[in-house]
Amino acid sequence: MPEKRNRNFRPVAGLLLLLIAAASLLLFYGRTWQSEMVMASRDALRRPAGAPQFVSIEPLPPADGEMCQLVPASASALLAEALQQEEESATAASGAAKGASAVGNADRKPARTIRDTFPTYSAIALNLQKDEVLVQDENLFGIKIFNRLDNTPPKAAFTEPKRSIAGGETTKMQFNCGLYVDPMTGDIYSVTNDTINELTVFPASASGEVLPKRSLRTPHGTYGISVDEDAQEMYLTVQHDNSVVVYPKEAKDRDKPIRTLEGDQTQLADPHGVAVDFKNNLMFVTNHGNGIVQALKAGKFTPPSITVYPLKASGDTAPIRVIQGPKTRMNWPASLWVDSERGELYVANDADDSVVVFKTTDSGDVAPQRVIRGPKSHVKNPTGVYLDSKHDELWVSNMGNHSATVYNRTANGDTAPLRIIRSAPLGKLALAIGNPGAVAYDSKRDEILAPN
Repeated sequence: MPEKRNRNFRPVAGLLLLLIAAASLLLFYGRTWQSEMVMASRDALRRPAGAPQFVSIEPLPPADGEMCQLVPASASALLAEALQQEEESATAASGAAKGASAVGNADRKPARTIRDTFPTYSAIALNLQKDEVLVQDENLFGIKIFNRLDNTPPKAAFTEPKRSIAGGETTKMQFNCGLYVDPMTGDIYSVTNDTINELTVFPASASGEVLPKRSLRTPHGTYGISVDEDAQEMYLTVQHDNSVVVYPKEAKDRDKPIRTLEGDQTQLADPHGVAVDFKNNLMFVTNHGNGIVQALKAGKFTPPSITVYPLKASGDTAPIRVIQGPKTRMNWPASLWVDSERGELYVANDADDSVVVFKTTDSGDVAPQRVIRGPKSHVKNPTGVYLDSKHDELWVSNMGNHSATVYNRTANGDTAPLRIIRSAPLGKLALAIGNPGAVAYDSKRDEILAPN
């Protein structure tokens, strides 16, 4: 019996030895493979930014579910390209298979909308030949034209414009903020900001949703406009580049600037308004104070200012004077107007709810010689000013209360306007939802936060 047991055990023992050897080999190669995978993963994590990166693997979603999609493996190199490929695939799939589950961007109607339904006026200009006042409507994307002597009664809801240039793709006006009217032809120059990069020019009689007679491709973030009629040159401020670009007045399409003022020495910092004094060969620019140090490629913050340059300044030219400091009251200074004959600067002082007036020769931390401000004045978030020297009147466009107000040129303090043109009920304030750059949800307070 013992001999029989030994004969039966030998093949079993051999089989056990083979199984143990195989398991050892699997364990060895398994650990080696695992180690190589770990090292490969670590190497992937060490790759510099901009190189292809392994992000994650997600299971495919159910046919009727909503979850993150698997980035297609065929996309090359960058994640951005992969996402773009995913969106294009989703668009193609939705067109080919009607009723299939939606992927990519969801085209859904909002449950409700929070917006200001009234015009908000970012800039103002006059056509003195036609006795008209024009105001840029940055909220509804258009230009409203009124008679110069229009005056909204206190109990009236608003004054109807005599005509409007409508917004939309046809007019190429979005977030239109700069306005100029040619004193000879009445042509209307409209500067856009934020979303499209166009300066559009309309004839004086333009009405409705009309094509501009010409347009000019401008740098992104263009804001203010001023024209030297003697030299037939057009000056535009560019917020994001901290620059002033100069074009021929008749520039169109993709014409390039003939001069650019830009650089650290210019002290331009988020420039908004620009005014040319061709009589004294000077250029005045208002700055919000958000600048860039070009050498360091870094941002900087400075107090709001008015910087003054020779009229033909270009390149990295330092200002010849700077008006800046707490005495100036400047807070988000926007458009400005220079009165060459009297040597005065009129500034729409947005965040201070005021219009401040300086001498053109002022420098440093100086107080304005006049300030229009207070509840009687109806000045609320002003961003546009226009001096009508013919009638000795100062016009102001107020983004904060849907109105255009007009004063005696020498008005000072809490002075009631001579006339007011309202496009909303008296006391109706703008919602201040201007150009939201992002939104956030506060779940604790059940509130939506939108910075403007």
